[in-house]
Amino acid sequence: MSRTPSTFVKAPKRKPATARRVILSDEAKKAYEEMIMKRDAEQAEYRRHLDPSAKRV
Repeated sequence: MSRTPSTFVKAPKRKPATARRVILSDEAKKAYEEMIMKRDAEQAEYRRHLDPSAKRV
């Protein structure tokens, strides 16, 4: 039975994976943009009511 070396051996570098692209219709883009804007507005409203002296992690 062969034994593995007791020293660390670096793994070979991998080629970066190609990015995948998503194609959305204009309606889907608009709906996504509205969803993001709504989320940002809700987060701003939430932060407005937090105690500014409280620590945030």
